[in-house]
Amino acid sequence: MRIAYLFSRYPVVSQTFIDTEMLALERAGVQLEIFSIYPPHTSFRHGHYAKLKAPVHYAPPQSILKLGEQEAKRTGRWPADLVASHERKYGPDYKAAVRARNALYFADLFKARGFTHFHVHFANRAAHTALFLKAISGLPFSMSTHGQDYMVDLGNHDLLREICREAEFVANETAWSTGQLRDLCPDSAGKMFRVFNGMDLSNFKQVTPGSANSVPRIVAIGRLIEFKGFHHLITAASALRSRGLEFQCDIIGEGPWRAQLEQDIAQRNLNDCVRLTGALPQEEVFAALRGCDIFALPCIVDRLGASDVFPTVILEAMASARPVVSTQIAGVPEQIVHGETGFICKPGDTAELADSLEKLLRSRELREQFGAAGQKRLQAEFGVDSTVKELRGLFDRTVKPSTKPASVRANLAVLLEEWPTTERHEAELRQLSETIPAFRAYITKAGGSAPEDWKTTLPHCDFLPEAMVVEGEWQQQKELRHRIETWRGDLGGKLSTEEYLRQARYALTMLPWLARDGVSHIHAASSREILSAWILKRLTGVTISATIEEKCVIPASILCELAPDFAGFRIAGKRSDDPLANTGPARPFTVAQRSGRNFEPEWLEALRRWSKQPSA
Repeated sequence: MRIAYLFSRYPVVSQTFIDTEMLALERAGVQLEIFSIYPPHTSFRHGHYAKLKAPVHYAPPQSILKLGEQEAKRTGRWPADLVASHERKYGPDYKAAVRARNALYFADLFKARGFTHFHVHFANRAAHTALFLKAISGLPFSMSTHGQDYMVDLGNHDLLREICREAEFVANETAWSTGQLRDLCPDSAGKMFRVFNGMDLSNFKQVTPGSANSVPRIVAIGRLIEFKGFHHLITAASALRSRGLEFQCDIIGEGPWRAQLEQDIAQRNLNDCVRLTGALPQEEVFAALRGCDIFALPCIVDRLGASDVFPTVILEAMASARPVVSTQIAGVPEQIVHGETGFICKPGDTAELADSLEKLLRSRELREQFGAAGQKRLQAEFGVDSTVKELRGLFDRTVKPSTKPASVRANLAVLLEEWPTTERHEAELRQLSETIPAFRAYITKAGGSAPEDWKTTLPHCDFLPEAMVVEGEWQQQKELRHRIETWRGDLGGKLSTEEYLRQARYALTMLPWLARDGVSHIHAASSREILSAWILKRLTGVTISATIEEKCVIPASILCELAPDFAGFRIAGKRSDDPLANTGPARPFTVAQRSGRNFEPEWLEALRRWSKQPSA
């Protein structure tokens, strides 16, 4: 079974439960690919991100998507009636044209990738886009909801009803939210199913109740936002201090309420026992849970009506055999058994919160009893390999068989800093599209106005994702990153380290594209891309070549250091010097660039040879 997962934004640090779900589906034999409309807000990645086999595809810049819109209007594919209908019904804030523009891109990509079904998490922009995607392509979709998305973020129950009506099924993470959605969308009630978010129990092996802390430690985890209720936890901590109780409280997370919470801690003189740690990698979060005595999440309904629905971190605390203190919010009572695995308080009742924490702080035996009971309940009810069976069953009844299309070997990839670019580069790309039809162009960024014949070259182009994605990939690949950094020392002191690391990040992001496209040769369209080509050769063994323009950005000494690794160079004919003069007998094949705007015949033949193409 193959399924596309469509996200508004991926990855998001606080949505580890989705990665846990996708990993479980992969273990169950489901082939996934991830598609994200927008890039992530940060470069931070949890450790399990690297475990996913699913490739991640990002939409190109809006300037490129607008070209797709332009072409769709010309050919009659633009869903004008649907856009007009949504603008009329839901207003300009819902950006119907943007949703349609994004949908056009993913509709073509899903079909090219051979998918027959896609799944959306959250009733938000991605779900709205799904409506247009289905209308354009006919591909069916399903959706998972998580509470705040349909309660607050979407902001329109009529649109929610339309999305649910078009979905094949709607998976809701609690019985509470399933009932609520059935009430909101009565015509789609039969499509509503409860599917718990599950926990990967392998992350919590050999965890036992109790801790070795001489001073009991309370841990709270979540974004620093209003509905997490951490301000109430600080108030309760102040009450506990006044009662003479000794404890340490760590609040793990980051968010817009940080300054307010810091001020609250300082005003109550709690800096010695309440600490904001900031966001931590998932491995450190798990370690904090194992090392604490009590987990607290005093969630509330905020002023906009948003709240937690089924906090995954409560399950993580239960898996860590720790007692939980939380509140009577949404699906939380489906997680905690009051008086057996923890305490459930009234939202915002800081006195009850302090009383519940006090009972646990004063009794190690009670902490261990509740922790053991919570761990047993977690293992029986919330292990992901069990919970994902419900979702897998829904997919089995819904998703039609599909086959991944055979890969088309590109053989040749051209590295280009910007598209559209100079007339010369455009002419060369057009020539390649005629002579090596499967070639790919890997573009660092989208530029200004497209050339008139953009439809010829754009289909060959892949655009690097936004800088936050590039940085995230760089930080994730520790071993490769270290290898690439050591190569910097081979190139002498005249090379800008900043430029080297910039090109290194680009190369590492392009690396999976080479395997995907079957690339055997890389051509750097100018000296600006030479370092990326050189790094990719070292990583993969592909052959490389480059065009050296009149104003080469690589120092001549560095160019001569790099030259032996290149199969050939195309050198601007008007240069007054020979940039490869000091390469000696190691000088590679060279061609003088002529004044015309196309590749010289001998250079084109060399590109054919290096990329294993048949001769003309």
